[in-house]
Amino acid sequence: MTQQLFFPDWKDVVVFSAAGPKPYVLTETVNYKAVVVGLAAGAVLPPHEEGAAIFHFLEGTGQVIVGEETFAVQAGATVVVPDGAVRGIEATTQLALLAVRLPR
Repeated sequence: MTQQLFFPDWKDVVVFSAAGPKPYVLTETVNYKAVVVGLAAGAVLPPHEEGAAIFHFLEGTGQVIVGEETFAVQAGATVVVPDGAVRGIEATTQLALLAVRLPR
């Protein structure tokens, strides 16, 4: 099977589910994983530790916790998360993001 290299519109792959996040994997290698994540309004990704990551927000509003800091995010915002930092996300409105994560 050939890996898909082009995604004309992220809205074609994002999933907003009341049952919780269902990340769509764009690509995954031993070095990184890239996903599109949709969070319904009020949904939460609880604080947890992982490897370094970059979150770029595509739609909506919410808050991101990185370590001891909380950032208000909206479409166009980018958050850089250091390796091992605790991070979490809470969607105020329907929220979509592109996340690139490195293994821990």
